[in-house]
Amino acid sequence: MTNQEQIKDLVQRKEALKKFLDIDTLQSWISEEERKTEAADFWNDPKEAQKVVKGINAKKTWVTAFADVEQACSDMEVMGEFFDAGEASEEELNEQIALAQKKVEELEFKNMLRGESDRLDAVLSINAGAGGVEAQDWAEMLMRMYIRYAETHNYKVAISNSLDGDGAGIKSVTMQIEGDFAFGYLKSETGVHRLVRVSPFNAQGKRMTSFASVSVTPLVDDTIEVVVDMSRLSWDTFRSGGAGGQNVNKVESGVRLRYQYKDPYTGVEEEILIENTETRDQPKNKENAMRLLRSQLYEREMRHRMEEQAKIKASQKKIEWGSQIRSYVFDDRRVKDHRTNYQTADVNGVMDGKIDEFIKAYLMEFGAEV
Repeated sequence: MTNQEQIKDLVQRKEALKKFLDIDTLQSWISEEERKTEAADFWNDPKEAQKVVKGINAKKTWVTAFADVEQACSDMEVMGEFFDAGEASEEELNEQIALAQKKVEELEFKNMLRGESDRLDAVLSINAGAGGVEAQDWAEMLMRMYIRYAETHNYKVAISNSLDGDGAGIKSVTMQIEGDFAFGYLKSETGVHRLVRVSPFNAQGKRMTSFASVSVTPLVDDTIEVVVDMSRLSWDTFRSGGAGGQNVNKVESGVRLRYQYKDPYTGVEEEILIENTETRDQPKNKENAMRLLRSQLYEREMRHRMEEQAKIKASQKKIEWGSQIRSYVFDDRRVKDHRTNYQTADVNGVMDGKIDEFIKAYLMEFGAEV
């Protein structure tokens, strides 16, 4: 492919990203939300304010990333013009093309992480499997690998629980890895990891095989936004029942709320019916009915998220031979992912946290399925 063809291809990919990400709409939305933050009473409700700010920052991530791509492509086109005019060398042009290509590919890759939970923090657990002390040492090596990966990507790591091994290593560890798209990237690590090496714990210097399982789940926010579509809501009023005499309710204080609910994940529609006669005050009963409706919607969202986590956990396999997702063979200088067949001879680099290419290969092949 000639330089001009490369430039044209990258510019087209940039425009495709702009259209797919709907950058113009994102920028308009950000501007409107930022105006809300300028209101004098914005921080009167800190919880709601933090939610708004978090939403703005999430959208800005995409706009900023695209701006980097746009700038790199613009610089590339200018360098192409300089080259055509004899004012820049081919080496300078190739450097600019390579930079633009890197930026475009990074955003194309990141664009695969658009699942509901992908941008959340991650909970990563490691459990030593078959292999005794050797497996426990392997589990600790994996822990270090993920900590180094997190540090390289400016993620924050907090170890919430750890169980020491018998003489060396660890039996298990659970850690929270906090940062944008931590779960989206690390979800590819769920499964059994197999180590083959000459064991330092074996007096005969035999080659040993050990296993450890890795589980990665999203760290779900403790607040779920409950949106009530008022166009789907209707009210009936009725007289509350009583014992008769002076206790008979002569006004229609009882309320009946009807909400035409549409499941956002399945599209199934149903009517939610809530009646409330807690007080003789109709406005208070309406308020209570709305509170009950929000509780039901919150519970449905929580149920969906728990089901999603259950699917992730169900993908894990027994910690033994034949179920591994990746093999680390130290003597042969080889690390291979059995799902994608991607492999590298840089064993030391991998154990030092350089697992980006494994993650990329997995998401490129299975990203649409997880």
